[in-house]
Amino acid sequence: MKRDQRLYDIVQQMRDGRLHTAEELAATLGVSVRTIWRDMAILSQTGMPVSGERGLGYILRAPLVLPPTLMTPDELQALVRGLRHVAGDEADSLARPARTLLAKVATLLPQAAIDEGEG
Repeated sequence: MKRDQRLYDIVQQMRDGRLHTAEELAATLGVSVRTIWRDMAILSQTGMPVSGERGLGYILRAPLVLPPTLMTPDELQALVRGLRHVAGDEADSLARPARTLLAKVATLLPQAAIDEGEG
């Protein structure tokens, strides 16, 4: 797992407001405790509201609201694939709304390079 994805996953897990130990996070993400310590230092240095220390655990000091369009590449691919599936079934009353929604997603997330016309 790449570091950016791991940092994202750590933040997602910590959004529950609970104290999380490095051991717990490491087990969940399949990395070493030492990797979690380094990741927490990176998160703290970037301004993420993380409190804690080795041996005690880590917690987000403030609620963290992420934009609703923040998706992993796999989540985006699943969304697009599902919309294309529904859009391709002309007998489905949701085919047209699926096409318009796909166009909206492509507009909102231009970095994803979604071609609404692809099948």
